[in-house]
Amino acid sequence: MNFHEGDTVIHWTYGIGKVIRLEERVLSGRKDLYYAVQIGDMTVWVPADDKLEKRLRPPTSKAGFKKLIDVLSGPGEPLPDDRHERKTLLTELLKNGRAESLCRVIRNLSTYRHVRSLNDNDQALLRRTEESLIGEWGFALSVTPAEAELQLHRLLTAAGD
Repeated sequence: MNFHEGDTVIHWTYGIGKVIRLEERVLSGRKDLYYAVQIGDMTVWVPADDKLEKRLRPPTSKAGFKKLIDVLSGPGEPLPDDRHERKTLLTELLKNGRAESLCRVIRNLSTYRHVRSLNDNDQALLRRTEESLIGEWGFALSVTPAEAELQLHRLLTAAGD
C-alpha cells in the first residue's frame, strides 16, 4: 500500500489525517522510510513497513460507510464484566484498524453502559474511538463533525443505547 503526499488517511489510533511527506529517518542506528501524517495539530511518524496496512489505511468510501451504519444500529455484543478482560478484548478488536471495528467497539460499549457504568478506561476508549469514527464519517459522507456526531448518537439511541 503506497500513500502519497496530500493523501487523506486513517491512522489506526488517532483517526483521520493527511500525509505531509515521506522521509527516511534513522532510529536506533537503522535507516527506514516513514510517512509523516498530520493529525490535527500533531505529526505522527508511521513506518512504511510490513505492518503499514494495520497502521494506516485509506478512508472508507461513501458506499462502504453506509454499510457500517448497520453495525452501529445492530445489537451490541456482550462484554466481560472484568475490566482487564474487557480492555484486552476491545484493544484486540481495534488492532486491525478497520472502521467496522471502531463501530463495533462504540456499539458494544454503548450497550454495556446500560448494564454497568463505564470505568475511566472504558470512557476514554469510547471517546477516542468516537472521535476517530466521527472524523472519518465527516470525510466519507461530506458532513460536518457535529452532524456526524449527531447521526452517530441517533443511531445508537435507536439501537437501544
